[in-house]
Amino acid sequence: MKRLVLALTVLLGLAGAGVARRRPKLAHVAPELRSPVLYVPMSLRSDRSVTIGRKLLSAQQPDAMAAGVDRRTDVVPASGDQLAVPVVIYDRPGRVRPSGALLWIHGGGLVMGTPVDGDGLCSRFASELDIVVVSVDYRLAPEHPFPAGLHDCNAALEWLHANAGSLGVDPARVVVGGDSAGGGLAACLAQLAHDRGGPPICFQLLQYPMLDDRTALRTDADALTWTNTSNRYAWSAYLGHPVREDEPRPYASAARRTDLGGLPPAWIGIGTIDLFHTESIEYATRLEAAGVPCDVHVVPGMYHAAERMVPKAPSMIALIDAMTAALGAAVAPTELAR
Repeated sequence: MKRLVLALTVLLGLAGAGVARRRPKLAHVAPELRSPVLYVPMSLRSDRSVTIGRKLLSAQQPDAMAAGVDRRTDVVPASGDQLAVPVVIYDRPGRVRPSGALLWIHGGGLVMGTPVDGDGLCSRFASELDIVVVSVDYRLAPEHPFPAGLHDCNAALEWLHANAGSLGVDPARVVVGGDSAGGGLAACLAQLAHDRGGPPICFQLLQYPMLDDRTALRTDADALTWTNTSNRYAWSAYLGHPVREDEPRPYASAARRTDLGGLPPAWIGIGTIDLFHTESIEYATRLEAAGVPCDVHVVPGMYHAAERMVPKAPSMIALIDAMTAALGAAVAPTELAR
């Protein structure tokens, strides 16, 4: 997300009037999370801005990999109407097999981003938890609207299970997770897998997830870094039409599902001034009401993807530590989890 923010900064520039309008929002930012970049008005508004933003993103250096972790690419073969899907695999030589696995889905508002954006976090998971992490290079909107990206993620999940033996993975300890748009896709993937009777997912790891397209309709909702202007554009690009109250297609937006019963347990990390705060808390509450355990880690004064902007802030270190601990508990061998 830091790469995304920096790209949009260059793309959209600094507007004095915009800074003045942003000062009330900046007052709610926790002191340790403040950054000069927050003064820059940033919003995606058109397909052209996405095209330019992607080019700027590709020129940025990814986060450093955790020591001792190998990164390699593979391809989920095409099958029927499903196109081939590139994946990136993070693995530690000497990993104890079989281990748990994480299918990670990167963020970027459904219109930007690549697996490289998660190099630092995914390699940390692989290193500290002794698991294999598979990150999906799914198709992006607007060129590939729903359900293309979700189908790519499902193909990767099926491939991970089908190749569990060669990958050294315990099929009973497969987690799906993602940040922002990737978190929303992970939640939809958990719903899809549940309804199809598999492949099995033991846990959902959702980092400030993009769960509800209806947030884009709210006139009272806006936030820093990921604004509702960007949100409205991104959801419209992904859905293939302007956001509206009626969206009957299953799995298009995770929060629209009425029955959340039977889904895997979840962890949600979210900041109080993140655009997705309300939808995340509502989704967590509904999961719990449906009998699905959901642990929520709320950070006061945190905007969207703040840990990418100020990674050394104590609250951001605590956020990633909590996320890592939740994943570690989910992928622990059964005898250790008892």
